[in-house]
Amino acid sequence: MSADPAVLTTRARIEEAVGERTLADVLAATVAEHADAPAFSDRHHVPEDAGDGGWRTLTWQQTRELGLDVAAGLISLGVATGARVAIMATNRIEHVVADIGVVHAAATPMSIYNTLSVEQVAFIAAQSRPAVAILENADHLSRWQRAVDEAGDALTVVLLDPTARSEAPGARHLTWDDLVERGRAHRAEHPDAVAARTAELSPDAPATILYTSGTTGNPKGVVLSHRNVMYEAVSTLEDARLEGPQRSVSYLPLAHIAERTLGIYIPQFLGSHTHAIGDPAELLAALGEVHPTSFFGVPRVWEKIKTGISAKLAADPDPAGRAMVEQSMAAGLAWVEAQQVGGTMTPEIEQAHADADAAILGFLRLVLGLDQVQWAASAAAPMPLEVARFMAGLGLKVYDVYGMTETCGAVTANGPAGFKLGTVGRATPGMEVRIADDGEVLVRGPVTTSGYHEDAEQTRALIDADGWVHTGDIGTIDDDGFVAIVDRKKELIITSSGKNIAPSNIENLLKESPIIGHAMAVGDGRPYVVAVLTLDGEIAPLVAASMGIEVTDLAELAQHPQVRALAQAAVDAANERLSRPEQVKAFELLPAEWTAESEELTPTLKLKRRVVNTKYADVLDRLYG
Repeated sequence: MSADPAVLTTRARIEEAVGERTLADVLAATVAEHADAPAFSDRHHVPEDAGDGGWRTLTWQQTRELGLDVAAGLISLGVATGARVAIMATNRIEHVVADIGVVHAAATPMSIYNTLSVEQVAFIAAQSRPAVAILENADHLSRWQRAVDEAGDALTVVLLDPTARSEAPGARHLTWDDLVERGRAHRAEHPDAVAARTAELSPDAPATILYTSGTTGNPKGVVLSHRNVMYEAVSTLEDARLEGPQRSVSYLPLAHIAERTLGIYIPQFLGSHTHAIGDPAELLAALGEVHPTSFFGVPRVWEKIKTGISAKLAADPDPAGRAMVEQSMAAGLAWVEAQQVGGTMTPEIEQAHADADAAILGFLRLVLGLDQVQWAASAAAPMPLEVARFMAGLGLKVYDVYGMTETCGAVTANGPAGFKLGTVGRATPGMEVRIADDGEVLVRGPVTTSGYHEDAEQTRALIDADGWVHTGDIGTIDDDGFVAIVDRKKELIITSSGKNIAPSNIENLLKESPIIGHAMAVGDGRPYVVAVLTLDGEIAPLVAASMGIEVTDLAELAQHPQVRALAQAAVDAANERLSRPEQVKAFELLPAEWTAESEELTPTLKLKRRVVNTKYADVLDRLYG
């Protein structure tokens, strides 16, 4: 299948803009223009009485110089061109600088999810054979211990937390400060060594290898080149119409392609200021401090914002106040909907929104820390339509985008040039997207991976002979070119009567209740659909308190008759909007939350269905009993 000539023209234009540059070239250009501007901030090892709200900050010049020290330190350790360096750390300055340093040593950085098990880490290490592993703390060291033992002298460990070295003495274990000092000494003795090594970088060399979080079998290492990354960054910025330095918050794991693109790569293009937080639980507080100009949230983050505001509005004892907010949000929604492709803006809608914004919407965005956002986006899973509409009610256009690690991030996107709520947008500039006969979304273009590291069989299953990447997602494309994602191909429920059902549709409706934190619909090969639900750990206790229930323990709340009645109401409300085969016939309200640590969720808060099915097999059997 040949590409549309217009797509090829756009692709050629962006490829010309990308040229033969690498990430090292981009960083050098940014430093030349923004040397003294703030680059990266975090709160690691900063006294509480420190200035600037407790943030420590590096300028762009300092970031690059420290990166060059790290590059020289790695070279002095014998890290060769093309070698791999693993990084397991939270979002912090050292994580970004380590990545930059590895790139300038013409090696390949690999950020590894902090939550991977000992067995998964050992598999990754055995397949990728890193020369160095940069680890943050004792917990990460324990996850790597088996891999370290198996690698022997072939692997050097660098520890960001110097106290962790007491648990790993030996010549092959250094602290971060040791590495930096080695690098400075090496640069003093060999001032041209790093530049000579960086000159060996090719646009087709790997910029990173990102291992999937291993929800189904062993993790797979996605190889992404500098050319992939450069094209993705340039096309994303064009589609989002982002120019000049931005202010952002980095909170998702840097092993996730979206955070990596938005938190490491794109800031190097724009000279942006990124605030990194090590604990995602601190996100909402950080937003209130940073007031970002661009913000990316996975659907769960937007859901939490929605349920939090909804609960507070519902608790307002003043009916007139609640009515005013509802009317204002209706005006905000109408204003956003009028700007969609196919919508019509009128002076009346503009004025109603202006009045609502002055009355309350602007204040609500200020309280959330989203008052200065020029571009807001969501990805990792389709944004539930009701959540997108709620945010639109606040006057926020949250652009849903779609992509995967294997496509270096976004391949479709809503944006300022055109959006439709309930879709993931149109193909990004120069990319091709089509729907296969079985409904699977296929993509092709300059951002797609060359394949999985040392896994030819999985690579053949991913990329067909014509270069199309098989995403594993079921979707549709409308007459305006907007893509909608139905669900994962492997996760579609086919009941024993042969009905095809998308579980995410059911789950999104269930989660519209503010007390429901997570939901999973089950029914594959079964006669009907059932669901397991969890309470929202923050909102459910607040709702319970407003009903006079003094219990705060989730396990007790899950058994409380009034709370169970609310869960039943959530199921009933969802069923009213579902077809008969989709309706939930039975449910269980579980006594605990689901988290990445408890293994029901991925690091980006998506459901691990296989884990839930296994962990709660007895509950499911009981629901069908």
